[in-house]
Amino acid sequence: MTDAKKTIARSALPWILGVAAALPLGIAGIALAARLHSEPAPLAARAQLYQCPMHPSYTSDKPGACAICGMKLVPVVPADAAPGEVQHFSGGDVVSGLTGVRIDAQRQQLIGLRTAVVTIGAISADWPTVGRVAVDETRVRKINVKVDGFVEKLFVDYVGKPVRRGERLFSLYSPDLLSLQQDYLLAVRTQDQLGSDLVAAARRRLELWDVPEAEIVELTRSQLPRRTLTLRSPISGVVTAKSIVQGSRLVAGDTPFEITDLSQVWVLADAHETDLPRVQLGTPVTLSLAALPDRAFKGRVRFIEPVLDARTRTAKVRLSFPNPRGELRPEMFGQVIFHSRPKQALRVPADSIIDSGERKIVFAAIGDGRFEPREIKVGDTAGDLVEVVTGLEAGERVVEHASFLVDSESRLKAAISALTSKAKAEPPSPHAHGRTP
Repeated sequence: MTDAKKTIARSALPWILGVAAALPLGIAGIALAARLHSEPAPLAARAQLYQCPMHPSYTSDKPGACAICGMKLVPVVPADAAPGEVQHFSGGDVVSGLTGVRIDAQRQQLIGLRTAVVTIGAISADWPTVGRVAVDETRVRKINVKVDGFVEKLFVDYVGKPVRRGERLFSLYSPDLLSLQQDYLLAVRTQDQLGSDLVAAARRRLELWDVPEAEIVELTRSQLPRRTLTLRSPISGVVTAKSIVQGSRLVAGDTPFEITDLSQVWVLADAHETDLPRVQLGTPVTLSLAALPDRAFKGRVRFIEPVLDARTRTAKVRLSFPNPRGELRPEMFGQVIFHSRPKQALRVPADSIIDSGERKIVFAAIGDGRFEPREIKVGDTAGDLVEVVTGLEAGERVVEHASFLVDSESRLKAAISALTSKAKAEPPSPHAHGRTP
């Protein structure tokens, strides 16, 4: 080896030794850096990401606008975010359009969120409807005449007048009736010669012409025919129709009076087809009237129409009410409450149920500030409590107050989650909105 080569080798030797000594340290540093990079950094050290609401796949480490559509970017909340934020999670039965949410205690207090326990207790199937007071058709009587004649004297001369059973209504002069009385008296006088059959036949004709028994007895005793026949009321009630005045001419079959007994009335109520299974003959009911707010009238179901109204999908229910003081007047309107025997069932407050018209939703508290949506089926309602048929169990807690706020948050989170999933499944085209690569 020449002197020049030896000189170069001696000068390069320290550098080679330094590189050789530093090489293990460099390799160890690279391995440590790779390990640190593979482990997630603490939450405080992470950079805040921002996301496009319309294109969730587009993210940025600083606020601004989306490069695809120009919308303002919103902060991304990590899955392990600190308390104080509303988060969504998937749990329990899947309810379309909703997702579970987690709300910390501080925010629960801020929005006034309260929960109630699902309990088992007595719940009645009482339900209200509207009723109209009507005449009891079984207590209406029409006064008719069976012989031609003239109104000699009128004792009841206006509609609405109360009458008692046996009270005089009007007297009727009838030539035919006068002739029949004379035939009867002749048969009585000659019954020894002609027999009693003729007397019985004449007496029967008087009875068929509505001559009272007392009148026939008096006619037999006095042997003097009466000029007029007095017709009397067969029941106690009020006159609801009158078609004669003094001096009117009547023919056989005319009905000069109608008398109605209002000591008992009907109330006609509408029962929807879904309520009909709860209505039975004899079911107790209560009637309240605006005209008598301090009174509650007790009655019972007497008749249920077998055919529904095709337009309203309801059936008429006739309710029978005693009316000894005449306070229930026909054509009055009031509220009717049907009462049924209480039953043991699951109950939740009515305020906890969100009714969309197609389904009924509650939010069940499952611990750690988490609430999940539940679709339930309900039964009867008793005041502020509603029967739960399916969807909940006794002892669970449901959101009672601020349930609509929880529902709104759940719907929003579910919508964002659906958009994110769709965006991940179908990445946006590089040519979107006219952009070219």
